[in-house]
Amino acid sequence: MTVVGGSSSAPQPYGGGHQSTNLGDILERVLDKGLVIAGDIQVNLLDIELLTIKLRLVVASLETAKAVGIDWWETDPWLNSKAHTNERRDRDLELENRELRERIAQLEGARRVEARTEVPAEVEDERR
Repeated sequence: MTVVGGSSSAPQPYGGGHQSTNLGDILERVLDKGLVIAGDIQVNLLDIELLTIKLRLVVASLETAKAVGIDWWETDPWLNSKAHTNERRDRDLELENRELRERIAQLEGARRVEARTEVPAEVEDERR
């Protein structure tokens, strides 16, 4: 950044003698630090809330967003081609999980039937 203006330490009026920055510097600073704009619009009629709109805008670089825990674009199929693969993998895992649960239920059911049909050794001795 370059300083434009005299060397006096007195405050300058708005628009006069300030640090010159270009749009690139400002954009770099905003993306590096991040910028959040939030606002709510509420429509009421006779103290009855009819509509509420919550607006949130985050402007930041991907690295800054990831650092604060924002990474929704990684799982959005419209923005990430790998997200389709992840969706298929998730569906496959859900299907496998469901099949395994059904198999466990079948095995537990068969085990209960076997337990009911088994005759204890003492009863078997009495029958002889």
